[in-house]
Amino acid sequence: MPYAKAVFGGAIQESRIELPSSNFKATSDDHNDIEGFWNPPITGTIYGTLLNYRGSLEDMGSALHNDPYKSPPKAPVLYIKPRNTLVGHKGIIPIPEDTDELAVGASIGIVISKKATQITQENAEDYIEGYTIINDISIPHSSVFRPAIKEKARNGFCPVGPWVMEKDAIDNINDIETKVFINNDLKQQNTTKNLVRSVEELLQDVTEFMTLNKGDILMVGVSENPPIATKNDKVRIEVENIGVLENTIQ
Repeated sequence: MPYAKAVFGGAIQESRIELPSSNFKATSDDHNDIEGFWNPPITGTIYGTLLNYRGSLEDMGSALHNDPYKSPPKAPVLYIKPRNTLVGHKGIIPIPEDTDELAVGASIGIVISKKATQITQENAEDYIEGYTIINDISIPHSSVFRPAIKEKARNGFCPVGPWVMEKDAIDNINDIETKVFINNDLKQQNTTKNLVRSVEELLQDVTEFMTLNKGDILMVGVSENPPIATKNDKVRIEVENIGVLENTIQ
């Protein structure tokens, strides 16, 4: 049986959930018999990763060789989603007054199990507790030269959940399918086979220059052409063998 860690209620009430079977596929129906209010199942710092899907890097094209970039990135390009952005499964994503559209950034979050400094691809799995789903919401923008704080760090712009799936429930994290639905219409589909850096390589390259601590979360990246959602839209992200994250924009 696969297990996941979830947090329920108005106060932090952590639970270890036993999921239906070893061939658990994670659909929205699997959540229906679990009652309660879902809090984000994480406590650490959330780090986003830019341009780690091949399509997003290719979309930049020759722009990466011109000002202000001058050349493609040689190391992972990171940013932070601060605590004010956190929302749990089935929570509300507030749409700011200065925009009518939000970009949906489906990503897998790697949850760190212990202090990680200068680890290798070969031992990277030893530092992984499990995986969760992150919706890296942002106001649509094109530049990646500087952290898009105004576009990415608004209140409620980082739904996380529904749980942290234990790593042993995932056969190959580098071959996992992600789907985005808006109002039940499939808007995006991709796979971690298209990552520029695999999960293990990303952890190795990030911890070469910075330490990740227990409970921190590192996003694997966001696919190119993020779907656009508007007020009252229901957004659902399905990640194979991890779960389903659902939120409404209001």
